Amino acid sequence: MQSITIEIKIPTEKYMLLYQGVAQNVYTRAIDGRSVQFPAKILKPFLLRDGINGRFNLFFDDQGKYKGIEKVG
Repeated sequence: MQSITIEIKIPTEKYMLLYQGVAQNVYTRAIDGRSVQFPAKILKPFLLRDGINGRFNLFFDDQGKYKGIEKVG
C-alpha cells in the first residue's frame, strides 16, 4: 500500500461548507510537493471545535484508490 503525507489546516466554518455539500473535495499539496485531491468526508472523524489541523497520511492502492487515513501529528 502506498501513502502520501499532507498537512491540513481547515477552519470549522470552511469545513462546514464541505460538509454541507457546497464543495465535495479537498485540494492540497503533499509534503513532497505532489498535488492531492480527495473527498472531504474522509476528514470528518478529525473535525474538532477549531476545525481540522494536523499532518495526515493518506493510504491508497496501486490504482490510486483510497484505502485509509491516519493522523500523525
